[in-house]
Amino acid sequence: MEMTGYIARDKLTDTLRSHRNTPEIKVLTGVRRCGKSTLLEHYAQSLLDDGVPASNIFTRRFDSFDTPIGYSATDLHADLMQATQEAQPGPFYVFLDEIQDVPGWEEVVRRLHSRDDTDVYATGSNARLLSGELATHLTGRYITIPIYPLSFDEYQRHHRAQGTTDSTDQLFSEYMMFGGMPGLFVTGQPDQDKATEILTSIYESIVMKDVAGRYGIRDIATLEKLSRYLFSTSGNLFSVNKVANTLTSAGANASYATVDNQISALERSFIVYSAQQERMRGKELLRPQRKFYPVDNGFRNLATGFNGSDRGAQLEGIVFMELQRRGYDVTIGSLPDGEIDFIAKRGNNKQYIQVTLNMTEEQTRERELAPLRRLGDAFPRTVLTLDWHSEGMTDEGIHITNVMDWLCS
Repeated sequence: MEMTGYIARDKLTDTLRSHRNTPEIKVLTGVRRCGKSTLLEHYAQSLLDDGVPASNIFTRRFDSFDTPIGYSATDLHADLMQATQEAQPGPFYVFLDEIQDVPGWEEVVRRLHSRDDTDVYATGSNARLLSGELATHLTGRYITIPIYPLSFDEYQRHHRAQGTTDSTDQLFSEYMMFGGMPGLFVTGQPDQDKATEILTSIYESIVMKDVAGRYGIRDIATLEKLSRYLFSTSGNLFSVNKVANTLTSAGANASYATVDNQISALERSFIVYSAQQERMRGKELLRPQRKFYPVDNGFRNLATGFNGSDRGAQLEGIVFMELQRRGYDVTIGSLPDGEIDFIAKRGNNKQYIQVTLNMTEEQTRERELAPLRRLGDAFPRTVLTLDWHSEGMTDEGIHITNVMDWLCS
């Protein structure tokens, strides 16, 4: 079954369309190769289909081979000046892809924002785009649109559109193993060897360009050990000290400062996300630990050689990243005698989520439900599981939901 061509991402396209011709600069952020560039290309094509003249669409991809070496903000400004002079009357659309690769880009974007009838879209693979440069020059004048690898809903819709007759269970098993980086599916559904080749290339590009290169990290060996360690142990609670001690015992040059700085760099490059412990009763935690999750499950399995180990942690990572997609702030609930996998907050809304492979054994069922029963508020409580047979609601109002249904809801 061939799966070539564009993978439709209708929700993201609708989001871009909803911001068309608004004054804010639209900034698409996310890990390298997660689909930002392709999304912009197809959005630009949709503008042409809507009748926008080609002369009114300016596109530059700054990590491409045909971008001149040493291309600067001065070059970009000159190209834009020429393009605006050649444009026809009406809105002028600017697409700047991987803009952080152009030194001094911030001033050009600030000037674009002051130009009438100009709609600007920019992408970046590093959080510094927002935390430093962009925020300094455009406070309150931009919106952020996070882009992630394919959700399971997008993954399944793409496969169905390509005519697959695989069951939902089979599709989810493949998604859990290989993840949803769009580049995996350009030439069809990958096998393990092909997935290893593609994901390794993506991983090395991110580590070298967006982490080591941007932050001047010279100890690449420690950085690679650290990233692979965080991937392969995702779902475990750690402190920076514990990570440093583990890596040091394995022969890495991993001081507290080194590990702390490299974890921050990995997070700012969107390849690793973290959730911190939150005390739910009693005194606040003095030294809260964190769980780390790769942006895509394929990276976790790449680090473990696709051995299929710890499927419970893999499932937890998929749920965590889906909560990120849906715009939640996520923490880990700490109780004196238990843990809530995720506390998900968005505005005034909050929900509690447990994640488990199955609920068939009474001991497992009790372990997952007990922490939720102890909660004293009325916010929704849910157990997400691969077990189709345990779905329903308990007497205490706890929802037990199949995770595949939840991911596609």
